[in-house]
Amino acid sequence: MLSSRERICPSSEQPKMHPAKDVNVLVLAHPVQGHINPMLQFSKRLASMGLRVTFLIPMSTEKSLNLVNASSIQVEYISEGLDNVEVDKLSIDEYLEHLRVSVSRSLSDFIQKHQSCQENPAKVLIYDSIYCWALDMAMEHDMHGASFFTQCVVSCIYYLVHQGTVKLPVEAVDGQGRVLSDPPVMSVLGPNDFPSFVVDVDKYPAILKLVLGQFSNFRKAKWLLFNTFTELEEELVNWMGNQWSLMTVGPTIPSVYMDKRLEDDKDYGLSLFEPEAEACLRWLDSKPPRSTVYVSFGSLASLGEDQMEELASGLRSMKSHLLWVVRESEEKKLPRNFMQELGLDDDKKGLVVRWCNQLQVLSHGSVGCFMTYCGWNSTLESLSLGVPMVVMPQWTDQPTNATFIVEVWKVGLRVKANERGVMTAEEIESCVNEIMGGERRKEIRENSLKWKEIAKLAIDKGGSSDKNIQEFVSNVLDLGT
Repeated sequence: MLSSRERICPSSEQPKMHPAKDVNVLVLAHPVQGHINPMLQFSKRLASMGLRVTFLIPMSTEKSLNLVNASSIQVEYISEGLDNVEVDKLSIDEYLEHLRVSVSRSLSDFIQKHQSCQENPAKVLIYDSIYCWALDMAMEHDMHGASFFTQCVVSCIYYLVHQGTVKLPVEAVDGQGRVLSDPPVMSVLGPNDFPSFVVDVDKYPAILKLVLGQFSNFRKAKWLLFNTFTELEEELVNWMGNQWSLMTVGPTIPSVYMDKRLEDDKDYGLSLFEPEAEACLRWLDSKPPRSTVYVSFGSLASLGEDQMEELASGLRSMKSHLLWVVRESEEKKLPRNFMQELGLDDDKKGLVVRWCNQLQVLSHGSVGCFMTYCGWNSTLESLSLGVPMVVMPQWTDQPTNATFIVEVWKVGLRVKANERGVMTAEEIESCVNEIMGGERRKEIRENSLKWKEIAKLAIDKGGSSDKNIQEFVSNVLDLGT
């Protein structure tokens, strides 16, 4: 295996690259799967258009990630300084400050080494927007900064809070219980539809400071990149475009599921868990078209025991087949004998796995509905693959995404919580049965298929996102001349 120095400074005996490949770009991701995946996919797009991309992941050990299928880019792990730190004993404030200090030091060291041995040093640092300090560092090293926002609507809310347009704590300001009218599409949001960090202000002060900090210096960045496509959030994108210049570059989903222009781009290349891919596909293959409900709450969400019991009861009672991802850490919350009652063979109603390849599942013909917590990546995947949703948002950006799924894009139904904040088995069963075979099934499915086609057109040659990516690459290439 090459040393870090050897990887940064390739041998001079290696063949000369095409001139465009001599233009270097550094990409700094936040070490969470939902942040790494979209930036990794964007990096693959840049590499396919002629840039030499070095993808930086703050990670103490490469063994923490199962990173594959990223041969078009160079992946480097830089230290986030946690080797000898008891993370569990740190407060969120302490952890975030430690991460900022350690990663900024590691990034500075990497840039100095990288720039000193490159014939054409990197001119651009693309950084996760929550690392606002990375822009200052890029400028110190005579580089331009490109801030990458993992989503759009929630970023707009944080901007409005940062500007003081939305006051905290968020409260209704009109007779209909709505909060905003400008931009107009935001009027669909009630106080409880806002990200939890700006609703429960006292509960998440450190994270609130982090997400608002994205806008502390963002106007100094040369480019603002958003993981969405213009047509999906056109009114919002146009409104934001009047405030500052931005580029939509999504959906950042492997090419095989979208435009098929990137050879061998079949998956993200990253998984924090080992997917049970073969078992999932074999089971799905045995089921009729659009007969299965796929249930997953992502890599981080954790349901309370009462909510898990209600969910299990509702899924057991529904009419459809079931593929449910229950992480190992969550299995103990399942009702006793649930796994045995559901069964794991082809003749039974459902299959429960610890992890799966979500894109493979969502694109499978037997899947008719996605029950989701509404993380942005899952939302964008479902929209791009034309799968209707039943939404059960938990926290952070999920309530906002859920409202847009139901009220704006009209591709799903929301499970309503009772007075105790619990979504009951009866409500869960009712929403699933309606999506899978009720009166609204046709309308929701048609809307889902409509957005699927629009998403593909956006990233395909000549589409809105493709044009923006091409323009970005042209801008970067101009810096190298």
